[in-house]
Amino acid sequence: MLVFRGTRRAALSTAACAALLLAGCGSDGDGEAGQAEQSRPTQVRLYGTDGNMQNSFKAEFDQQTGLLKGMKGTTPLTPLSEDFKNRLRRKDPKLSDFLYAAESYDAVAISAIAAQLAGSTDPAQIARQIVGVTTGGERCDSIAACLQLARAGTDVAYRGVSLNRGGFTDAGEPSTASYATLHFGSDEQLDDGKTEFLGAGDESTASVKKPPAGKRQTEALEENSGAPLKLGGLLPRTGDLALAYPPMAAAVALAVDEVNAAEGVLGKPVVWVDGDDGTNPNTAKATVAQHVRAGVHVIIGAGASGISRAVLPDVMAAGLVLFSPSNTDAGLSTVDDRGLYFRTAPSDILQGRALADMILRDGPSRIALVARQDSYGEGLQGNVRAELERAGHGSDQVRLFNYEVKDGPDAPPVDFTEGAQEIKQFGADAILVIGFGESARVIEALAAAGVSIQQQ
Repeated sequence: MLVFRGTRRAALSTAACAALLLAGCGSDGDGEAGQAEQSRPTQVRLYGTDGNMQNSFKAEFDQQTGLLKGMKGTTPLTPLSEDFKNRLRRKDPKLSDFLYAAESYDAVAISAIAAQLAGSTDPAQIARQIVGVTTGGERCDSIAACLQLARAGTDVAYRGVSLNRGGFTDAGEPSTASYATLHFGSDEQLDDGKTEFLGAGDESTASVKKPPAGKRQTEALEENSGAPLKLGGLLPRTGDLALAYPPMAAAVALAVDEVNAAEGVLGKPVVWVDGDDGTNPNTAKATVAQHVRAGVHVIIGAGASGISRAVLPDVMAAGLVLFSPSNTDAGLSTVDDRGLYFRTAPSDILQGRALADMILRDGPSRIALVARQDSYGEGLQGNVRAELERAGHGSDQVRLFNYEVKDGPDAPPVDFTEGAQEIKQFGADAILVIGFGESARVIEALAAAGVSIQQQ
């Protein structure tokens, strides 16, 4: 069932006027001018976000082709070295995207270094070290170098692939971030030649709290550490966010291998226990329960912010660490997590600014913000709207639309038919679609409604 809403504050004052949006208020819709206005299609620019700005998104369209040409958007992404990409490709030769690969790699690296400094696999002790691994201390920029320092009990400042400027804030998330502006080309694949990077955030917001002193590795420490360290996967192998899984999985596998090639943690190889979040709360909860039974210490995931919100109470009850490489919901910065939740992905407050700037540079007059109905979609939608309003685009120029996504294998597909008609009537010349793989249904509905998507 479609759920959508249009924000109409300070909009047209009568229903009759609303019905004439395309013709223009006060004009005669039956006149020549009104008919000409109604028959002239508006070229609409299409924008996306990290959940759908990927090469694999093309495969989600099973009814129409060519709709992604010219679509552009933003995603948290740092410039990646060819060496890092090649190491990832050795894990997955078919890899076509790198979204959240750097963040996944760093989540594993930080967890391993934190356990080494803690001298224990106890999740509470690991958690107390995580922020400190990224702040103060002696700078190191590889897993091997940081682990070597940690074995000597030396405080470190890890600078990895995604975390290469400021360290974590007190809330356990990046103080700075890098965003990429991405463009789909004529082949509906991302045109790397048009990719631009921009920095965001403020290094001064990084934590200045001193972590507990690191413990020097000794034989006695190894015997009583609880090693091996067990990391459990809670990544979107299936579900609406599955298109983001391959680079995350490759990066996790690479990091685990490199930790173990560097003599492991506390004298033993790290153990990876795979698990799927299904982009579904029920699937994710079942996976968390399996990890608890398996004796996992740190869970890497979940993929979607809403899934992490759903499982966090279970994770806290078990006293484990939840460390996501891809959660961006700004509200997670202040969630009650008992100091057990961390993320290498930046808050959507920063992405909201980057998206609004990209849209405004094209000079739109009416903007539709379409989002999946969850904490990620509605949170980012609200952040973008706030930035647009600061730039002078009021409620008569910006409308919000949301769609509901049902959980479960037998759930009906997203139906955005009515919302697409609303957007067409609104006369939007810019549409931002915030979602995962299912947002292909939204774009198909827009095209079916006669919304003329601009292809560059």
